[in-house]
Amino acid sequence: MVHSGERFHVVTDVHDHVVELRPVGEIDIASVTAFRAALWAAPARPVLRVDLSGVRLLSAAGVRALVATHLRVRARGGELVLTDPDPVVARVLRVTGLHRVLPVRCTDRAQDLPGRAQDPSGRAHELMACAA
Repeated sequence: MVHSGERFHVVTDVHDHVVELRPVGEIDIASVTAFRAALWAAPARPVLRVDLSGVRLLSAAGVRALVATHLRVRARGGELVLTDPDPVVARVLRVTGLHRVLPVRCTDRAQDLPGRAQDPSGRAHELMACAA
């Protein structure tokens, strides 16, 4: 399923225990309605994973949408997990303190993303996102 706009879209993959959303573009006041709609349209599963690797900008409106979704998912017994944030988005998560509220994880596929550092084991990492 794809929710889309001119400069923003979200791809949704549904599995047995996980729903993964992959937003691509900028999450700002112009696109937050589409982002929120995709988050809230996700079927109920134990884990809602949002892959942020394709997000170049996360505004305060996007942060509010993530917080509201976290509360909604937690109320039904699930967990919202953020993965592979771009360094700019990771900074927003750190500055707002959202990385203390939501799990932020790096996956092995993050190693192929531009702007990621490599550690000696070859696993990609971004200082805040992988340490959180």
